[in-house]
Amino acid sequence: MEDQNTFDSDLIHAIFKLVWNRKSIERERNEGTNNLDSEVGAGTSKKNRSTTASANALKMSSELLRLFVAAVQRAATISDAEGASKIEATHLERILPQLLLDF
Repeated sequence: MEDQNTFDSDLIHAIFKLVWNRKSIERERNEGTNNLDSEVGAGTSKKNRSTTASANALKMSSELLRLFVAAVQRAATISDAEGASKIEATHLERILPQLLLDF
């Protein structure tokens, strides 16, 4: 049963893949500059493996992201009510009891 108020797990997976690809490229770039004299075949199996996430991990990530966004929205509401232009730590502290009830 998929909750209507959560993020699409395919979207979360696409975001994760984007971040993993960027990190992989950054890591290869750093390794290339640091290991110019290293062996050509060293570590190639690790670079060729793709990073994946299970369906349960994606569901959990989607739910945690939903809770995080809900917390920020609640803190923003309190911030707006006080006339503040940004969310402060005190605004987040005020919504913690509500957030705990969401679990």
